[in-house]
Amino acid sequence: MLKIRIIPCLDVKDGRVVKGINFLNLVDAGDPVAQAHFYSKNGADEICFLDISASIEKRTTMLNVVEKTAEKVFIPLTVGGGVSSIENIRDLLKAGADKISINTAGILNENLISQAAEKFGSQCIVAAVDAKKEKDSWAVYSHGGSKNTGIDALEWMQKLQNLGAGEILLTSMDRDGTKKGFDLELLNRASSQLAIPLIASGGVGNLDHFKDGVLVGKANALLAASVFHFGELSIKEVKQYLSNEGINVRIE
Repeated sequence: MLKIRIIPCLDVKDGRVVKGINFLNLVDAGDPVAQAHFYSKNGADEICFLDISASIEKRTTMLNVVEKTAEKVFIPLTVGGGVSSIENIRDLLKAGADKISINTAGILNENLISQAAEKFGSQCIVAAVDAKKEKDSWAVYSHGGSKNTGIDALEWMQKLQNLGAGEILLTSMDRDGTKKGFDLELLNRASSQLAIPLIASGGVGNLDHFKDGVLVGKANALLAASVFHFGELSIKEVKQYLSNEGINVRIE
C-alpha cells in the first residue's frame, strides 16, 4: 500500500495566505513563502499552493511567489490558480512547480487537460474539483467556487481521469473551513470509481477526521489548511496518530 500523503494547502490572495469558511470570509494566515518553508521542514509530503483569486481576476498565477516558494521547498510543490494554457503550465514548471492544478480552465476547455497530460505527463497534472451538494448529487463549481457549472461532480471526475489527469484534488465546498470533517460520502463515491489518486480536501478539524478520510473515504492523500496554519495540529502529530492507527505514512 502506498503511503498516505499529508498536504498543507496555501490558499493565496494578494500575496498572503488566507483561510475562510465555505470559500468566504477570508482571514490572513501568513506569508506563503515562510509557511511553505516551515511545512517543508516539518514533515509535509507535498505543498499545495493555490492562487485563489486568479481565475476570478482573469490573470495567471503569481510566478514570483511560486519562484520564491520553490527556492525554500524541497518536497513536491503543486501550484494552481488561473492556469489556462500550455504556456502557463510551462512557465510554472520552469518557476519550480512539480505539479500543476487545473480547475476552471479545464471546465471551459477540456482539451487543456488532455494536451497538458500529453505534453508534460499525467504525473504533472492535478485536476481540481470544487463540489457542492445539490439534493442527491454534487455540482461542480468554477472560478474559485463562485459559479455553479451544473456539471455532475462524479461524472466530471471520471471524465478528467479519462482525459489524462494524474490525480484529483476534490474539495467539498460544504465542508470547507467548517472543521466538521471531510464529506465522506462524496469521497467514498469518488474513490470507488477512480483508478488515479484522490486528494481529499475540505473540513478537517481533528485527528479522527484524517483517519476517516483514509479508512472511510478511501482517499490517497489528505489536504488541510486552517488546522495547520493556526497551530491547532502539527503535521508530525497527525502522522504519528495515523501511524498508531495502522495507516502507512512517511515518518522521518
